[in-house]
Amino acid sequence: MVTRDDILAWLKCYRQTLAENKDYLTRLDSAIGDADHGANMDRGFAAVMDKLPSVAEKDLGSIFKTIGMTLVSTVGGAGGPLYGTWFMRAGMALDGKTEVTSADLLAAFQAGLAGVQQRGKATTGEKTMVDAMSPACAAMQASLTEGGDTATALAAAAAGAEQGMRETIPMLATKGRASYLGERSIGHQDPGATSSAMLFRCAADVLGRAQ
Repeated sequence: MVTRDDILAWLKCYRQTLAENKDYLTRLDSAIGDADHGANMDRGFAAVMDKLPSVAEKDLGSIFKTIGMTLVSTVGGAGGPLYGTWFMRAGMALDGKTEVTSADLLAAFQAGLAGVQQRGKATTGEKTMVDAMSPACAAMQASLTEGGDTATALAAAAAGAEQGMRETIPMLATKGRASYLGERSIGHQDPGATSSAMLFRCAADVLGRAQ
C-alpha cells in the first residue's frame, strides 16, 4: 500500500523537480508559448507546499482537491486550470482514503487525465500534456494487467510519459498558444508534456521505492 506520507513525499519531489527545471521548462515554452510555464509551475507548487501542512492529516481526496484549488488560483496561463483540474479529479477518485493500492493510483491518474481532456478539449496527437499523461495511464494499466507490482507499474507509467513527451517534438500543435505558430511548432518539445512526465517520474521514484 502507498501511504499518505508517501504521497506527500511524491509531491515534495515534484515541487523540487519543478524548482530545479524552472529555466528548462521556460526555455521550452519560449519556443512555442508564452515563456512562462516554468515560472508558473514553480510558483504554483511553492504555494502548494505552503498549503500542505494545513491539510497533511486529512484524507488524500481533501489533499488533492486543496492542491487543485491552489494551482487554479496561483498558476497563470493554461497550466493552472489544467493541472488544477487534474488534481481535483484525481482527488475525487481518492476521497476518504489515507492509503492506496496501485489500482487506486491508476484510477486517480485516469480521472485526472479525463478531467484535463474535458477541460482542454484535447486528445492525443495535439502536442499537449495529454500526450504524456495518456500513454502513462495506458502503460500503467498494461503493467498491472500483466501482474506487475506498484513499483513496476509506476516505472512503466513514467517511461510511457517520457516517450509521449519526446513524441511531441515532431507534432504540429493544434491546441493552445502553440497552435498559433502552425508549422513552426514542429520540432519543439511541448512544455506541458514535459512537466507532466516529471510528475510521473517523481511518482515512480518516490512511490515505487516506498513498496
